[in-house]
Amino acid sequence: MLTIVMYHYVRPLAGSRYPRLKALELAAFRAQLDHLERHYRPVTMEQVIAAWRGQQTLPEQAVLLSFDDGYRDHLEHVLPELERRGLQGSFFPCTGTLRDGLILDVNKIQFVLASVASTAELLPALARALDKRRERHGLGTYEDIHRRVYHRLSRQGRFDDPDTLFFKRLLQRELPFEVRHDVIDELFARFVSTDQRAFAEMLYLSDAEVRQLHDAGMHIGCHGDQHFWFDSLTPEQQGRDLEVSLAHLRNLGVLGDDWVMCYPYGGVDEALLGRLRQLGCAAGLTVASRQADPARDDPLLLPRLDTNDLPSQAAACPGDPATVQVG
Repeated sequence: MLTIVMYHYVRPLAGSRYPRLKALELAAFRAQLDHLERHYRPVTMEQVIAAWRGQQTLPEQAVLLSFDDGYRDHLEHVLPELERRGLQGSFFPCTGTLRDGLILDVNKIQFVLASVASTAELLPALARALDKRRERHGLGTYEDIHRRVYHRLSRQGRFDDPDTLFFKRLLQRELPFEVRHDVIDELFARFVSTDQRAFAEMLYLSDAEVRQLHDAGMHIGCHGDQHFWFDSLTPEQQGRDLEVSLAHLRNLGVLGDDWVMCYPYGGVDEALLGRLRQLGCAAGLTVASRQADPARDDPLLLPRLDTNDLPSQAAACPGDPATVQVG
């Protein structure tokens, strides 16, 4: 069995500008690595690919570390810890942030949420933003939208309250793209920053920094170009996003022949799987929360545990990969 751990933001939160950001505190990350080194056997992505091909056997309690989205956190805080311990991490930057210097909508939403004490404070601003666009885009009133979709969108979140789930899912995929993108920009400018380019430079890795991770022995994989839900795109749109992302990573010289796909939001469908097989993708990482089994799991559908599913303190529940500490 293989435990793949999924990380996003890793940073010192106390005293920072955004202490409410859903991030893993750096001290907790160090403690979690201590725990993993004591109770698991860290492996590389190359070992995982070989195991799924039947070319080698993974050790018992194997663990793989994965880091999504290409944040500067990964160079400043994660890489030094991995190098000090002789560990490999697998990193999945979105190439749109490398090429365009713009902020992904998913991250705008996260920082808007981190800028207020509770999501309830944002809902009136969301209502006004939607009502301003109601006639141009043929939307119902905010009250109509809320009544129609709130229950469906606010269910079954592992780490968020219902209002936060509604806010995120409405702006991530429920509304038409041009509406949600416009609304997100308005809220980001109001609650976070009007200088997106400067914020992006602070938030994301650059091309040179992705090469630095690669040159340090880290594995670099594909996370798409724009962090879309791939299962909400047409096959043609999926192909275009993949083509742009893969080309950028190959031009950087960081994508190997045995390349790995990491699905934004875990969104994957049969059309995408077929395209990935045609393109020679070696493995794919989902967000299904369980351990991976070489005997039964499709290599393109490998499950991962969120960092919250493992102890964040070294002394917490040693050896228990199912411990949930909701952040």
